[in-house]
Amino acid sequence: MNRTEIREYVEAFVIAVVLALFIITFLAQSFLVQGSSMEPNLHHGQRLMVDKLSYRFNKPRLGEIVVFRYPADPRRKFIKRIIGRPGDEIHIERGYVYLNGKRIEETEVNGPTYGAFSRDYGPVIVPDDSFFVLGDNRRNSDDSRYPDVGFVPSNMLVGKALVVYWPVNTVELLSRTDIFIKLE
Repeated sequence: MNRTEIREYVEAFVIAVVLALFIITFLAQSFLVQGSSMEPNLHHGQRLMVDKLSYRFNKPRLGEIVVFRYPADPRRKFIKRIIGRPGDEIHIERGYVYLNGKRIEETEVNGPTYGAFSRDYGPVIVPDDSFFVLGDNRRNSDDSRYPDVGFVPSNMLVGKALVVYWPVNTVELLSRTDIFIKLE
């Protein structure tokens, strides 16, 4: 191998590294699901692609699955579902979540929802520039009901979960799951 070939390999390698860093920093990133807090929809060991760009232009919507930095230790990342946006009132009573006084009818959760330290929770108002998040496995999820997570500030959001890509037999597009409000 001559010097020209070595130089070409080094240049290609440097370009690949710079491109990868750009993509990971600004566009998309892989995320490993750890634990059971998002079952039955996401499982321990699955790998997801997270869209880091869309929240720079659009606000998160109800029902979207998001990855965020854990407020108690920002080096760790959590994955949960958006249940409340800034200004929304959240109340949990007898296992049901109420959004702005209307019961949310959720088909994608594993079990009833209770408060962190009692059966009921709230009502609370989601502060400006923050979100209320819950795991889909309501009996086993460290989420906004607990003080170590609390309301998630928008600057802690990493991005929106887009697709499960590993293991191959679980590949699926994670489209936003609508939260249906049951009118009483």
